[in-house]
Amino acid sequence: MDNGFAPREAWPELMTKAQAGDRHAYTQLLRAIVPAIRTLVRRQISDPVLVEDVIQDVLLTVHRVRHTYDPGCPFLPWLMAITQARTVDALRHRGRTLRRETDTEAALVDVAATESAEHQDVQEELTLILDRLPARQREIVEHIHLQEMTLAQAASRYNLTIPAVKSLLHRAITSLRRMGANHDRS
Repeated sequence: MDNGFAPREAWPELMTKAQAGDRHAYTQLLRAIVPAIRTLVRRQISDPVLVEDVIQDVLLTVHRVRHTYDPGCPFLPWLMAITQARTVDALRHRGRTLRRETDTEAALVDVAATESAEHQDVQEELTLILDRLPARQREIVEHIHLQEMTLAQAASRYNLTIPAVKSLLHRAITSLRRMGANHDRS
């Protein structure tokens, strides 16, 4: 599927060049990541206007924190963590806006401060957790859940059987859940 965008494999190199000041590489990267961001956001938000708002927020966040990307680490988990955090923020904001809040202003300030700290912690830990998945499991998760490949397409791409792809996907999800459960005990 050639959509005219830089392939996902090129994203880390483009980000590294962007960090070094290459505007062309940065523009290419931003154009290439929008479809992946849109896919991630649409999985949790059905309102098309809010989806586009979140995409813009993710792009602004990527711009603001691009210096935090480590070229030695995979790019997609870093992007996914940012996207997930901005999506959750948008849903929380919408939920607060739709509800009638009766708390005092002091309580609202405390909640906002707590959510901001929790958001930062979750974002950092999500990146660390995704980086701990074995490469093959991470790739299967990316293809099935981000690129919306069918099990048959993923099996064909990796020369595996569909049950083998299911098994890799299951192990990846189980590992992610286990990592999350271990995190809750800390």
